[in-house]
Amino acid sequence: MIGFHGEYESTVDAKGRFLLPGGLKKQLPEGEGRFILSRGFEKCLTLYPIKSWEIIIAKISQLNDFDPKVREFRRQFLGGATEVELDGAGRMLLPASLKEFAGLQKDIVLAAALDRFEIWDATKYKQLFENFSPEAFSSLAQEVMAEAEKKSTQL
Repeated sequence: MIGFHGEYESTVDAKGRFLLPGGLKKQLPEGEGRFILSRGFEKCLTLYPIKSWEIIIAKISQLNDFDPKVREFRRQFLGGATEVELDGAGRMLLPASLKEFAGLQKDIVLAAALDRFEIWDATKYKQLFENFSPEAFSSLAQEVMAEAEKKSTQL
């Protein structure tokens, strides 16, 4: 499993492109320049290196097509997913529909999420942390990590 880390700022130009930050680029496998860009679960975009995307698609392809929840999930998750590549200058084009979905204007933040990156409008990303108290974070961490511990002991 890939373990990306960090937050990186970038700027979207008039043509809808942004420069992939060097610190993020260093974490990618050698020669990786193809990605899948899709809607995030929140009002952000999710940038998957191709290898990470292939693992997720393999799991999704095993789901039961006869289950209406599976079909709805696939539509929501896969709709809008677009293959994007870095150009010769290390820039990536944001499709207009995805850019609009996430409300991306000029300043953006690429935030690591283990095997992918989330792309947020910089102001919205900052608000996520301003509106989340240390106590709430501590409580969330305790709850999530207790669940992870429970699962690991079941193996």
